[in-house]
Amino acid sequence: MNIVCLDLEGVLVPEIWIAFAKATNIPELMKTTRDEPDYDKLMEYRLGILREHGLGLKEIQETIATIDPMDGAKDFLDELRSMTQVIIISDTFEQFASPLMKKLGWPTIFCNTLEVAEDGEITGFKMRCENTKYTTVKALQSAGFETIASGDSYNDLGMIQASKAGFLFRSTDKIKADHPELQAFESYDELLLAIKENL
Repeated sequence: MNIVCLDLEGVLVPEIWIAFAKATNIPELMKTTRDEPDYDKLMEYRLGILREHGLGLKEIQETIATIDPMDGAKDFLDELRSMTQVIIISDTFEQFASPLMKKLGWPTIFCNTLEVAEDGEITGFKMRCENTKYTTVKALQSAGFETIASGDSYNDLGMIQASKAGFLFRSTDKIKADHPELQAFESYDELLLAIKENL
């Protein structure tokens, strides 16, 4: 049995932190997993900037409420879910993901959680497991699934490379150049066709 594992940000919805950086005019928050492979380091950097500017969960959620899925993302997901099981595996957080899942028709998502103080300050974060995407794909495989994976960033490479088929989607020139062995697609139609061929 197959299961398709998709990244969320950059694949189905715009990058939350980039949208928030633009909304708050804080360019330092534009940095994502496309730029920084070490997720813990990236999150500590982000939390430091939020503290410095006195920003918390409420402000980020206000920005997330204005974010819509990418053009064609929901149709792509609906079509894919009509053919096979799909799980979104993201390094984002439950407190960020829920409104976006509603707009995508409530697909299954495995993500992480933020530690939030009573005043709304984000004080930390809790990852489900180490190396979340790779570890999750290996666990699915141990449960008898064959995985097909797609993502756009450094933190997606583990699950892509560990799957029976894996694809880059709307990735950076650098990641594509560093991994010429991975097929890279720019449109949902191309990605859907490649997944279909491997089901």
